[in-house]
Amino acid sequence: MNDSRETLAPRKIVGTKRFREGMPSPITTRIFTVANQKGGVGKTTTAVNLAAALAMGGLKTLVIDLDPQGNASTAFGIPRDDVEGIYEVITKDKPLRDVALKIPGYPHLVVVPATQSLANAEVELVPLVAREMRLKKALATYLAETANNGERFDYIFIDCPPSLGLLTVNALVAADELLIPIQCEYYSLEGLTLLLHTVSLIQEHLNPRITLSTIVLTMFDGRTRLANDVAEEVRKHYPSQLIDIPVPRAVRVSEAPSYGQTVMTYDPSSNGAEAYARIAREIALRGAPSISSAEVS
Repeated sequence: MNDSRETLAPRKIVGTKRFREGMPSPITTRIFTVANQKGGVGKTTTAVNLAAALAMGGLKTLVIDLDPQGNASTAFGIPRDDVEGIYEVITKDKPLRDVALKIPGYPHLVVVPATQSLANAEVELVPLVAREMRLKKALATYLAETANNGERFDYIFIDCPPSLGLLTVNALVAADELLIPIQCEYYSLEGLTLLLHTVSLIQEHLNPRITLSTIVLTMFDGRTRLANDVAEEVRKHYPSQLIDIPVPRAVRVSEAPSYGQTVMTYDPSSNGAEAYARIAREIALRGAPSISSAEVS
């Protein structure tokens, strides 16, 4: 039995389909926190498009919108003022199953939305017991319930706000892996250093499992020397974490959320959609048993 409810999309989803070649499942559920305290780097765009691509690859995927801006919810056509969401889960102990929404056109995708009330959560979490563990506890319960019903999730993406407050700490404590989108512009690597310092504190005190597993280059313009320099620095310092498939700066990627869609459905043949599809497949191959990323074509 699946307790997730169906959400009504404000606009028709066009072109949603499964990829011709499916993607391999991981042995256990992979839980990613998608974070970067620097805003405007393509964090939410990366989270929703990778989730959509993996779902289109036949993998059961969950997106948790932990950003009060609610852009991930908007990208899936969820009306933020008509639903309950992650705010009720982490502040009022509402079960995740009661706020998880199926997305029309995506049989393998579930989203836990961010409502406008989430903007108050940072303050409301302060006096609560085990405030850093609220999301981890709720997610563990939900995953146990879905597994018992034979509906195990393959991938979970937690989209964080562009800050290092209690919401982001909750996400880092609940996840096993950190995915960092890096915009190919000046100061990008400085922001990465600050985030990794926070992650090291989380590892030491709250979640020793969390590791930086994946870096994605976003808004890449190969015509500029700066973009190529940033990409080369990331290749040099994080060779194993980097998925070296830069996402180009593209109008279609930016337009899609205003139509309540990801670029995977808005324009699946665009350069941005193709890049995210390739990155998603690489993530799936890296997580699959007995398949190395070197086999990616």
